[in-house]
Amino acid sequence: MNGTTALSPWLPTAPCTPGHCAAHPGSAHRRSGAETDRAGAVRAVVRLIAGLGTVLLGLLLAPPAGLLPTATRLTLVRFWMRAVVRAFGVHVRYEGAAAPADGPLLVVANHVSWLDIPLIAAVLPGRTVAKSEVRRWPVLGTLAALGGTLFIDREGIMALPGTVRTMAGVLAGGGRVVVFPEGSTWCGRERGRFRPATFQAALDAGCAVQPVRIDYRPTDAAAYVGADPLGSSLWRVVTTRRLTAVVRLREPLPGALYPDRRALAAAAQRAVASDSANLPSLSVHQRSRSRSASASSARTPA
Repeated sequence: MNGTTALSPWLPTAPCTPGHCAAHPGSAHRRSGAETDRAGAVRAVVRLIAGLGTVLLGLLLAPPAGLLPTATRLTLVRFWMRAVVRAFGVHVRYEGAAAPADGPLLVVANHVSWLDIPLIAAVLPGRTVAKSEVRRWPVLGTLAALGGTLFIDREGIMALPGTVRTMAGVLAGGGRVVVFPEGSTWCGRERGRFRPATFQAALDAGCAVQPVRIDYRPTDAAAYVGADPLGSSLWRVVTTRRLTAVVRLREPLPGALYPDRRALAAAAQRAVASDSANLPSLSVHQRSRSRSASASSARTPA
């Protein structure tokens, strides 16, 4: 998730910091000038309560939902994640089409915010790879653990091969894995290099890679970077008027076409960095009724 000061020379880091890359609470209102401070504060509190309430409701319903068939459970996950993002006041637009749901898939995306995870889960639910510190986050950490998150110790390079083997096992079993190969959050205006290690899992499992690009407008409101506290980021999101997320689903990359993980990582990074869209845009509501969304991840364990 969000980057911190490097404790190891190999640890991915970003130059982005809250002071330079993230908007401060209320700044979006001053720029728009559309509402009074009091009205904006009331709206922000309502959004915060609604968003956290939607997260908690999903946590309460998670145990009985686990007894449902996989396809039904994942449909509920997609609708739940859409409801969470919308409750926090984020408008979403999806472009492109998800890969077919009849096989394993490694989903890779650029990393800007904690919002990236529910945005992807709303259309491509799978097991997300995240740093071990996320497990200790209030509410969201429990949510991540219940969702089958694969936690990795970012400070220990010796743990990485084991994580890659676990990912390959999930993929070999027909599952879906979501990873942010930049290794840290970036502000959105700047992006990091895709680290190749996790792409080895796709090669070992013989599966395709689905590149995803995520953009926010305004970018600074969603950025969750550096030592930014989660509470500050939540407040910044709910106080920003018309925060919009654009999620672009690129054409899947067949892993068999690339000689090694470095070549595959470079191809995925080029696909994510491209400004061209594959297909006309679909709103999150349109996507819920489209063939590509209804077919996505029907056989993928959550």
